[in-house]
Amino acid sequence: MKKDSDTDQLEPEYDFARMPGGVQGKYAAAYRGGTNLARLDPDVAKAFTTDSAVNEALRAIIRVAPKRPGNQAAPADAASRHR
Repeated sequence: MKKDSDTDQLEPEYDFARMPGGVQGKYAAAYRGGTNLARLDPDVAKAFTTDSAVNEALRAIIRVAPKRPGNQAAPADAASRHR
C-alpha cells in the first residue's frame, strides 16, 4: 500500500484505544530510572552474539584497564556475583 508523504496517520483498523490489554506508560517509570541497554554495531554483534559474551569481554577490559579517577572499575568479586 502506497502512502502519501503528507499522511502520517494510523488506519482506522489500528485503533489501539479499542484493543484490550494495552496499558499506556507501562514501562515509563523504569525507563526514566535508567536503562542498561546498549546498541551494538553490526560488526561487534557478529563477534559477540550473546549477552554473556559481551559481559565477559567487558569484564576482561575492566580487569586490565588502568584505574583512573572517575573511571573506577568494579571490584573483581562483583563481576562473579552477576554470572
